[in-house]
Amino acid sequence: MKVLKFGGTSVGSAARMKAVAELVADGEQKIIVLSAMSGTTNQLLQMAEYIRVGNASGATDTMNILEKKYRAECEGLGIDYAVLKPFFSTLRRRCLQPFTPQVEKDIVSYGELISTTMMTTYMVQQGLDAALMPALDYMRLNNDGEPDMLLTERLLREQLAQTGEHLYIITQGFICRNTEGQIDNLRRGGSDYTASIVGAILEVDEIQIWTDIDGIHNNDPRYVEGTKPLRNLSFDEAAELAYFGAKILHPTCILPAKMHNVPVRLLNTMEPSAPGTYIDNHTSSGTIKAVAAKDGIYAVRVQSDRMLMAYGFLSRVFKVFEQYRTAIDLITTSEVAVSMSVDNDSHLKEILAELRTLGTVSVEGNMSIISVVGDLRPNNQGLESLVITALKDIPIRMISYGGSDHNISLLVSSDNKVKALQALSRCLF
Repeated sequence: MKVLKFGGTSVGSAARMKAVAELVADGEQKIIVLSAMSGTTNQLLQMAEYIRVGNASGATDTMNILEKKYRAECEGLGIDYAVLKPFFSTLRRRCLQPFTPQVEKDIVSYGELISTTMMTTYMVQQGLDAALMPALDYMRLNNDGEPDMLLTERLLREQLAQTGEHLYIITQGFICRNTEGQIDNLRRGGSDYTASIVGAILEVDEIQIWTDIDGIHNNDPRYVEGTKPLRNLSFDEAAELAYFGAKILHPTCILPAKMHNVPVRLLNTMEPSAPGTYIDNHTSSGTIKAVAAKDGIYAVRVQSDRMLMAYGFLSRVFKVFEQYRTAIDLITTSEVAVSMSVDNDSHLKEILAELRTLGTVSVEGNMSIISVVGDLRPNNQGLESLVITALKDIPIRMISYGGSDHNISLLVSSDNKVKALQALSRCLF
């Protein structure tokens, strides 16, 4: 068995859904994880925002536009719009209800509920042995808002037994329930996470992530000419690239697959015959694989004479970030100063205020992390010098090397990001 996940652009129209149905219908049993049709989640969020500000008319207008789109897509698929009418009837009632954060989560879930209903209806109508298995019946979060793997496994196996033997089992990505039984989600990009969790629990032969690009490229094709898709990556390399800027893959989706040693393949629905990128536990020795960039970074520096030979200083700094649930990306230290990078500024003002009780604080915005990923173990001499040489004409704010065997990360001004990516591509590839 395999698990196949299709993103929003892959199911973004009736024509794309037909193509996906044709692609999966090869007579081999599989679980098919679908995202919402492209653009739907943004429209649902817009609808929720109108409800939040008390504009029921704006919410209804947004919902009506969405409903009109789906009527046309149903016609394109040749299925009866009646299968979607209950969803839009509920959304119409939502427009008149008071706003709560839970209402927003409920509304957003409809993107996946609708797309999977459409696909299942179409495939059954085509005479294919397809069945719908609702993710809300098995995907669960724990008290920390993370997937509850043990409970999810039990419920998933129960749902599979209840669904029965079918060749094509369709389920929703992204959506789940929390410990209170309320509708929740795995955050943006969480359909990858759903596929990885399901595939890991069932220890399938392969998890396939289908998007609109032929795998992970060795640099960002938006800014660098002549990039090439990577044919093989290790789990660790893929995780580094996903976290530090490779948008094709959700960062969290690697861990369940890695823990259960289930390979992941990234494929292109627009070019199904392309080999894509294959991710497993194998590392190619002594090679640099790719470069990625992550924007929206803030560099925070704390300097204090009290740090000199004070073993508790760093723990006090980290506790400030922990208190505000803000992760640190990079960190470098000297005898009297520590520099950190963060990508979440929602509590930055409060964090800076508390850090000022520990020392002199400075902050710089408009920064980007440039990450060079590959086999960067210490015995592979010279690779780090290639990276530094490539960036000899670019001011570097921070360098992080040695924390991972697969990554050198450098913090630069976002104004220099494109120049840095292009310089690294010329030097490394």
